[in-house]
Amino acid sequence: MPWAPVGGAISGGSGARPCGPRGLARLQVRGAGREDGWGKEVHFVKMEGLGNDYVYVDLWRERAPADPAALSRRISDRRRGVGSDGLILIAPPTSPEARARMIMFNADGSEGEMCGNGIRCVARYLREHGRVHEDTFLIETGAGLKQVQVLGGRVRVDMGPPAFTGASLPADAPWVDRPLTLENGARVLATAVSMGNPHLVLFGLTVTDEVAAELGPPLERHPAFPNRVNVEFAQVLDPARIRMEVYERGSGVTEACGTGACATLVAAQRTGRIRGPAEVVLRGGNLLVRWDEGGSVFMEGDAREVFEGEWRE
Repeated sequence: MPWAPVGGAISGGSGARPCGPRGLARLQVRGAGREDGWGKEVHFVKMEGLGNDYVYVDLWRERAPADPAALSRRISDRRRGVGSDGLILIAPPTSPEARARMIMFNADGSEGEMCGNGIRCVARYLREHGRVHEDTFLIETGAGLKQVQVLGGRVRVDMGPPAFTGASLPADAPWVDRPLTLENGARVLATAVSMGNPHLVLFGLTVTDEVAAELGPPLERHPAFPNRVNVEFAQVLDPARIRMEVYERGSGVTEACGTGACATLVAAQRTGRIRGPAEVVLRGGNLLVRWDEGGSVFMEGDAREVFEGEWRE
């Protein structure tokens, strides 16, 4: 058999985790003695959502790598690999309710719970490659089951409700407009939000990729966040638009972050900066985000296949 899960199945809910070290480390594979466990050419698809690009491998047709973290580091290298923000494995589900399972690794090899741009690409891949035949279905993630709806080239995702306290957030959370002094002496207002993965949303700075590159690394490793944190730099442009730059945990400055856009809308609404749905403006494009307080966050945006190829060493 190509692979077999070890342990129990994932359960639904925003705090759910796959069995073992979040999914693939517990998959058994036949494989040669290479570091990543692949001893042959492996088919992949490069996809992007608003410029947030990942390499996708379909585990219905390929063996799972024994060391996906090492593979993600190599394949993500933009000079010596395919070049991407990370690796996403599209696997058969362990939950009877889901149609597929998404397992994601950042460019540095760390495993992430959830990727908003990534799940849109997974949804479109599944629909267009015949793994599913309906437009609305569930995908299993490290942050629980997520409902997706494929709308041609766009995908809408029910991201579930946000959280303001939890294991991945500061012990003294909630942080809502908490004053924070940065390493350069700047003072900002910070709101901590979990969208299944941790986010720190900052208002009060000039929003540029240079600012994200300078201040993102120390904030990503802020001691208050036990598993590091994604950092969003946000500015409300008008009552229906928010500008955002992001420093993603494990990947650095990226063109876009779907869960970050959701966390930013939630933080802006929670602190009274906006009062309803908004378009989140990112360098890679725009996302439509809506949060009905007390309920789910909904995100809608593009997903696109860029090219496919074979990876070998």
